[in-house]
Amino acid sequence: MASDDLLGEVTSPQPVGRRGNVRIGLCSWSDPSLIRSKAFYPRGTGTPEGRLRFYAQSFPVVEVDSSFYAMPDPANAVRWVERTPANFRFSIKAFRLLTGHQTPPQVFPPDIAAALPRLKAGRRNHYYADLPEEILDEVWRQFILAVAPLKDAGKLLAVHFQFAPWVTNTATWRAHVEACVQRMAGHLVAIEFRNATWFGADRAAETLAWLRAMRVVHTIVDEPQGVGNYAHGVWEVTHPQLALVRLHGRNAETWDAKGLAASSDRFNYEYTDAELEDLSRGIDGLVDKAFDVVVLLNVNHEDQGVRAARALERKQRQLLGQLGSP
Repeated sequence: MASDDLLGEVTSPQPVGRRGNVRIGLCSWSDPSLIRSKAFYPRGTGTPEGRLRFYAQSFPVVEVDSSFYAMPDPANAVRWVERTPANFRFSIKAFRLLTGHQTPPQVFPPDIAAALPRLKAGRRNHYYADLPEEILDEVWRQFILAVAPLKDAGKLLAVHFQFAPWVTNTATWRAHVEACVQRMAGHLVAIEFRNATWFGADRAAETLAWLRAMRVVHTIVDEPQGVGNYAHGVWEVTHPQLALVRLHGRNAETWDAKGLAASSDRFNYEYTDAELEDLSRGIDGLVDKAFDVVVLLNVNHEDQGVRAARALERKQRQLLGQLGSP
């Protein structure tokens, strides 16, 4: 395929679904391991523009991970809007400071970095609770501004808050989560917890009721259970607009490993056909509970995610055929 063809007008594949849409995609279109593998992107897609345009021909949705590691840039969001068809959707991860993660000074925008308080001796990161209110206000302002082009274009699926593993089910952290939701008023917010206090033991019903009361999306995850910091795989829906499923693989050996060079080492996992069959039936069970069902593959060693996503698409179509749906 010629590069001019790849960079021209594109049309995204239609989502699979019955009552609602089932959209299946990846957690990144620019993962280095995927690009190096040369198993997905053809010749002529060697630029960020070429890759996104080609990706949007193959999948109807993607997660933006780069916005977690550094404050996103509204100019990039404008380009993403221009390079994708009208029915394409982005789920964007919240900036790491907002979700309680450690945040080094260099990932802040230059104007905010210049105003940051001096770190105490021996510390290399800033945390949300340590920053003055005026700086937090500016971080929130710039983050919301950065996602505005996607929202204005109708291409923002949700803003995904993946809270740090030490965000526990306590009054202090519940207040922080509620404050995040209030700050994002007017946006669809998805919440993902990575601490057992939220869904362990007998806490699931209480947490789900709280998420429903805030009108936010509970994130359903598939990942190793009982290893390090992990999210419980609770297959429930808390918002009628969206059911969000993130599939991280089940590689227990690498999940909590230290010193890995890349995320593709941590999420290196080949889903078996039987596992994908089981997941597909779980996904199918969500279509009558939410208008949109979005499944994002985060197995990302080379083209693992691409192959698993396509297999899930096939299985969803097979299920639709068995049920006699159009």
